[in-house]
Amino acid sequence: MRGLVLFNGLLLTALAHGAQAQDNSFWQDAQAGVLARNYFLHNDYRNDRVREQNYSQEWAQGFIGHFNSGFTSGNVGLGIDAHGFFGLRLDSGRGTAGTGLLPLDSDGRAEPDYSSAGAALKLRLGATQLRVGEMEVETPVFDTADKRLQPEYATGWLLDSLDVPGVRLVAGRFTAFKNQNQSTGRGDLEGYGASTAGQSISLAGIESRSDQALGGALYIGELSDTWRQYYGNLHGGHLLGPQTRFDWDANLYRTLDSGQASAGAIANTAASLLLKLTHARQAFSFGYQKIHGDTPFDFVGGDSIYLANSIKYNDFNGPGEQSFQARYDLDLGDVFSGLSFMGRYVRGSGIDGTDAPRGGAYNRFAGAEDRYVPLQGKGGRHWERDLTLAYKVPAGALQGLSVELSYVTHRGNAAQGNNDLDRLYVVVQYPLDILR
Repeated sequence: MRGLVLFNGLLLTALAHGAQAQDNSFWQDAQAGVLARNYFLHNDYRNDRVREQNYSQEWAQGFIGHFNSGFTSGNVGLGIDAHGFFGLRLDSGRGTAGTGLLPLDSDGRAEPDYSSAGAALKLRLGATQLRVGEMEVETPVFDTADKRLQPEYATGWLLDSLDVPGVRLVAGRFTAFKNQNQSTGRGDLEGYGASTAGQSISLAGIESRSDQALGGALYIGELSDTWRQYYGNLHGGHLLGPQTRFDWDANLYRTLDSGQASAGAIANTAASLLLKLTHARQAFSFGYQKIHGDTPFDFVGGDSIYLANSIKYNDFNGPGEQSFQARYDLDLGDVFSGLSFMGRYVRGSGIDGTDAPRGGAYNRFAGAEDRYVPLQGKGGRHWERDLTLAYKVPAGALQGLSVELSYVTHRGNAAQGNNDLDRLYVVVQYPLDILR
């Protein structure tokens, strides 16, 4: 509950400031609301290589509050963004916990509730904004996720500028991280071998923002004393007819160890291409992805991977892996307004983790076995199928209420390193606007 008290305090402070600033946009442009999120997650482990349980299952209710002010008048505008969270366990037991929805106590049981809060001060000069504090981040080299009950958050600063016509400039540095099932920002976001524990993330980038058919982005990110990552993107879209459109999106990452190389030696290139053909209410997508190098394509932050075949459960980012995707989307609005369906299948093969540098994070020495044990073996292959049925109320008293039902199936051999599982998601969300 301390998180909610802090959030309410920040909100009241901001509102009081706004009440004294009626001649500017601090109050007029303010937005506030609460997102109620009900989340059920069931994992059925068919060939569990990690934990000694047949399944995990949790059901929880979360409330995510936010207040985003406008800016005070003057050459430099001042504002505040604040957020608060409260999560409540509805169902979970000692033998079924661990889905990532809820924090665990010392006995491995899910906590009955948890809460958090944070805020960021923001300044505006022209079309440039600087935010300092705790926030969500969205860039290709560092992207906090929003995949469970609570979003991930990072603490630091982020500069975002639109002053240059047709271009977005971004720079930032973050030194503290709050995971999806944590109450404080002293935790860490983990990758396959890398971790933000005791580390910082710095980034800079430039993106195009125009109505032209061709666009792109360039970014650089660094996880201190671990790796430096370079990213490039090209994308485009073309109308082929009154109801037909063709879009494509190409992504490229190059990752090299840096500083003290805490995760070991890394020299990794990851690339993907996604093609999408949309006709009327249907869309067909085809993706290809390839990882070059002896280590996985690694990242921290749940969404810090903009590759085409990073999907619901697996990222298809093993060393040497190539993968193919086929996807179908259908808007069922002509049958039932607000209803949609998505189905996709990704198959990956060619994984070989046996050449990962010995002693690094991807090929550690196991003292009990007196040998090095790589994260992935040789000849790894696997596949994943995702099915999603989603409904969002388009109008009326419950406008914005959404229900998503997803079923995920993953199968593979032992060398690819992940569990065989069937996963069921049921997510119900309802946004309540207080100010808009």
